[in-house]
Amino acid sequence: MGISFNAASLLNGNGIDVQSVVNAILSPETGQLTVWQNQQTDYATQAGLLSGYNNNLTSLATAVSALADVNGPLAALTASSSQPGILTATVQTTAVPATHQIVVSGLATIGTVYTDPLTDGNTSFLTGGNTSGDLQLQIGGSGGTTHDIPITQGSNDTLNTLASYINAQNWGVTASVVTDSSGARLALYSQTSGLPGALAITSNTNTSLNFNTPPGAGVNAALTVDGVPYSSPSNTVTGAIAGVTLNLASADSGTPVQLTIGTDPNATTTAVNNFVAAYNAVIGNLNAQFTVDPTTNTEGPLGGDADLRSLQASLLNDVNFSVSGSSGLVNLASLGINLNNDGTLTVDSTQLNTALTANPGAFQNFFQNSSLTGFANNFNSDLTNLTDPTTGILNLDIAENSSQQSALANQISNLQDQLTSQQAALTTQYAQVNATLEAYPLLLQEITAELGAINGTSPNPTIPANTSTTPTTGTSTG
Repeated sequence: MGISFNAASLLNGNGIDVQSVVNAILSPETGQLTVWQNQQTDYATQAGLLSGYNNNLTSLATAVSALADVNGPLAALTASSSQPGILTATVQTTAVPATHQIVVSGLATIGTVYTDPLTDGNTSFLTGGNTSGDLQLQIGGSGGTTHDIPITQGSNDTLNTLASYINAQNWGVTASVVTDSSGARLALYSQTSGLPGALAITSNTNTSLNFNTPPGAGVNAALTVDGVPYSSPSNTVTGAIAGVTLNLASADSGTPVQLTIGTDPNATTTAVNNFVAAYNAVIGNLNAQFTVDPTTNTEGPLGGDADLRSLQASLLNDVNFSVSGSSGLVNLASLGINLNNDGTLTVDSTQLNTALTANPGAFQNFFQNSSLTGFANNFNSDLTNLTDPTTGILNLDIAENSSQQSALANQISNLQDQLTSQQAALTTQYAQVNATLEAYPLLLQEITAELGAINGTSPNPTIPANTSTTPTTGTSTG
């Protein structure tokens, strides 16, 4: 926009609008500043999108890595019991797929002994006027450890004081006094199940206590695994089947339990669905950038990013990867994972479960194998490169965007400093011009008066009615 002045108006004493003149002079450069600031906003928008897309790509890499992991979800095993009311099981990675026949004929129990009832728990049980007595408690059966319990009158010669004494010894035995309508009884419970926790009173001197052992207390669990007898001090049995922990719930010698160790379909399908969801998130984001808005006829903020086009092509190439053999499971479609027209994937759960159930070995071999040529092996290798912190395609894009933002920020800062300096100089310059123009009518009057005095006259120059004789900040004259 040009700057023009009305000469007649300039001489009437109103001067010029200094700020408007300075703004008009600086307008071309402030326009460039606006352009750069808009570019800065665009870069910030693109940086946010790139960061989000990179996070999604990392999530995809994690999901594919799980499918390529030989110890991952595709290798996970599970145990299925035909009689979960009798036993269940958990498996470790060292387990071998197989079917076992198990018969549980007895559960492991804790050792227990108890006395006949006495009148109460606070009366001495020493006999015949004796002031002392002795008990011996054996823990662990005939080959176990025997603990001597000396009884002293006034110290531990009642059921309550004897229970307190035993509990203070830390023998792995809990003592308590049980009171009911028949009286008070001392009960001892082992803190260990099976034969190691079997309890027995082997000596009883000078007391009226009569100890009883319940049938089946302090015995090992008894079971057979594929016809082989096995004894366990605990109802959580390890070692009977390699890599498998049996959890015994009840005993029934007449009901064989079939325990099947096999591939965990839930872990596998979850891993596959996680992969599809992560892949679709990345492809969906890329599609959004390359879709033309019919209203504005423009693509997304990253529509012109060639690196994103390259990433999209790489991912589409990876999902179309096929393997040879593997009993017909050669590509995603053969597993029920179908490629849509927009590049996303859809899972046919029925077909997926059928493929997994029919041949779990071939299913796993499609994704991973010892030669590292499986679908997930190949995809994982590509994603490792694509997500590399230094050379990964989106990390490079983010670094370049950051560099561009930094350079543009410096340009904006330098131009702002330059404009501030120019504005100050121009304001001073045109303020002086304005002061001169505002003083012009008064100066003209003084000169005319001086000339009249020289000529012997008293001229009275006419000053226009709209002329200001008092200096002002000026008004627009353009």
